[in-house]
Amino acid sequence: MNTPENQALFVPVMAPRPNSFSLSLWNLPAFRRNMLSIWSDKAYRARKMSFRLLNQEYILCNSPDTVRRVFLDRHDIYDKKSPQMRHALEPLLGDGLFVSDGALWQERRKACSPPFESVYLPGFAKIMSGSAVEMADRWAALPDGSTVDVLNEMARLTAQIIGRTVFGDDVSDQDAAKVVSGFTEYQQTINQIDYADTFGLPFLRQFGSPLRRKKAARATAEVHQVIDQIIDRFKRGRKPERLTLLSALLEGDTASGGQGGCPMSAEAARNEAIVMFMAGHETTANALAWTWYLLDGCERSRGKMYAEIDQVLQGRTPTFEDVANLPFTRAVFEESLRLYPPVPLLSRQARSEDEIRGSKVKAGTIMLALPWLLHRHEKEWDNPNAFYPERFMPGNPKPDKFTYIPFSVGHRVCLGLRFGLTEGILCLATLAQRYRLNLPDKHKVDIECRLTLRPKGGLPMILSKRR
Repeated sequence: MNTPENQALFVPVMAPRPNSFSLSLWNLPAFRRNMLSIWSDKAYRARKMSFRLLNQEYILCNSPDTVRRVFLDRHDIYDKKSPQMRHALEPLLGDGLFVSDGALWQERRKACSPPFESVYLPGFAKIMSGSAVEMADRWAALPDGSTVDVLNEMARLTAQIIGRTVFGDDVSDQDAAKVVSGFTEYQQTINQIDYADTFGLPFLRQFGSPLRRKKAARATAEVHQVIDQIIDRFKRGRKPERLTLLSALLEGDTASGGQGGCPMSAEAARNEAIVMFMAGHETTANALAWTWYLLDGCERSRGKMYAEIDQVLQGRTPTFEDVANLPFTRAVFEESLRLYPPVPLLSRQARSEDEIRGSKVKAGTIMLALPWLLHRHEKEWDNPNAFYPERFMPGNPKPDKFTYIPFSVGHRVCLGLRFGLTEGILCLATLAQRYRLNLPDKHKVDIECRLTLRPKGGLPMILSKRR
C-alpha cells in the first residue's frame, strides 16, 4: 500500500511506549488500568518475546506464523484460556463460551452457531438499520449542537440490536441502559490482571479486595437480571417465528422448522446468552465510538465516506444489499478495528510442551497475542499508527489473516464476525446520512484498556444535522 505523496495522515491517540519492556510489582497497578501501557517500541517490531514473572512463564506471539501455530495448527494444546481471563470472566459468564474449553466448548459452540448462519443476516440487517433510524430520530429531538456521549449512545444502540436480532426480544431502553452500566462497572471493578495469576502465586487470591468483589457482584447481578427477564419472556410464549439464540439453547432448535439439538438448562443458556450479549453489544459499540473519533480527526476520510453514502443511498435507509456497495464505509470500519481492536489482548495456556520459533514452550506457559501490537506491527503495515482506510479498499493487498485479528482467529474466531461487520457498516451509514459528530475543542481522548478497549471516561461529541 502506498499513501499519496505529501499527504498528511491523521495519527490518533496511542498507548504510551516506555523505553524498555518491564512488568513488576511496581508498575503492575498502571498495567491493570491500561494493559497496553508496558509495551516498548521493541514489541511493535519483534516477532516473538519471552519473559518470566516470578513463577509464571509468558510468550508473546507477534507474527503470523506464531499466531497461526497457537490459534490454529496446535489448537489441541492451546485451547485453554489463561487463568487471568478465566478468573476475570467467570463471575459474569459462568462456563460460557469465552471461558470454557475442551468438550464443553465444542458442545456450546455448536449450540450457539445456528442463529449466526448467513441465511439470517439479511433479516438482521433490517433490524440493525431500523434501530439506527430510531436513534437518529431521538437525536433529531435534541437542539442542533447538543453534546452526547457517543460511547454510551453506541452501546445502547448495539444492546438494542443484539436483543432484537439474536434474542428476538425488544429490549427496552431502560434494560439496555442497565446492561451498558453493568458491563461498564464490571470492567472497572474486576481484577483481570491480579498478582495471583500474573506471578503464578495462587495463594495470593485470598487477599483480593472484598469491596471490589462486592461491586463486581452487583454489576453481575444487574446484567443477569436483564438476561433472566429476556429468557422468562421467551418461556412465557413471546417466541418469534424465526430461529433465535434462545430457541437454539432452550429448545435445541437448529433450524427454523424443527428440533435438532439438546436443550440446555436455564443457567447454561443464561451463561451463553450473556456471552453473546457482551460480544454483540460491547465490542461493536466500542468500535463504532472509535470510528466516530477517527472520522472527526480525518476530514479527507469523512468527506469520502459521506460522499459514498449519499451517492449510494440517496437518502433512503440502507439494506443488507447496500453493504456490498459501500466499500469505503466498510474500509473505515475495518481500519477502526485495526487501530482500536475491541479485544486488544488474547491469551491461552499451554496444556503440554511445544516449540515455537526455536524456543521451548513449557506446560502452563501463558501465550499472548495482542491485536493491538499485531495491528500496529512496523514490519507488517505501512504507516501503522495512521488512520488510512484506503488500505482496506478493493484492489489493495489483503492483510494476512493471522496479522489482522479483530475477531480473534482460528477455531475460536468470533461467531458474530459477519454480524458485527454488517452492523458496524449499516449503523455508520444510517447515522452519517443525517449527522456529523465532532469532538469539543477542549476534550482530550484517552485509552482505557481492561477487558475491552474503549475511550476513557466516554466520548462526548457535538451533534450537527446534515439535512
